Amino acid sequence: MKSQKITRSRPSEDKRRYDDACGTAHGLELVGERWALLVLRELMLGPRRFSQLRADLPGISANVLTQRLNDLERRGLVRKGRLSPPANVSVYEATEWGLEAEAIVQSLGRWAARSPAHDPTLPISGVSILLSIRTMIDRDKARAMNARINFRFGNDQYRGQLRDGTLAVERGEHPDPDLCIAADPQSLAAVLYGKAEYGLIDWSGDRDLLDRFVDLFHLPAKASVPAR
Repeated sequence: MKSQKITRSRPSEDKRRYDDACGTAHGLELVGERWALLVLRELMLGPRRFSQLRADLPGISANVLTQRLNDLERRGLVRKGRLSPPANVSVYEATEWGLEAEAIVQSLGRWAARSPAHDPTLPISGVSILLSIRTMIDRDKARAMNARINFRFGNDQYRGQLRDGTLAVERGEHPDPDLCIAADPQSLAAVLYGKAEYGLIDWSGDRDLLDRFVDLFHLPAKASVPAR
């Protein structure tokens, strides 16, 4: 009996399929389109308005952002929501399954940071730098630290809890923080990873804690690649 190739009709949104049973291949079908994973990244720390997503992804057009949000919504990774009064505005938020993609963002970011072509001085969003420090934190050094840290990027505020070697981050602020940091994301990246002067950021609180916090972050060594 001759084997027959089984063909299935594909919805128009799934034209770029790999026809490969590997979960990695399907993962690329879900978030492998240009901008898709970055849009999902920006929703990892809470709901965002369309205008906020555009502001933090300056290279994306409104049409492409709309397409990617619609694609991610159809695939079950993003949903539309509405903030409670008095804000009462439409937002996009990651689903529970969508939030699981933070592990992908972290692993990919950690791996790609070893590329000799990676330029850490390029623009970075507030959500992106916070996810970056959650990824790059030196867990061994951080185990002995317990601190409440507020971060502010313009009008966006986040509270971090440093405990047991990890940094948990969510929207809002601690009423009694041990350390407050206000900066643009690029300046914070320069202080944490480039060990730039503290004058690039506004901070208040425990100076010793700030020194120890900054010491938790280092970019990995660059990978050795063949000369071209």
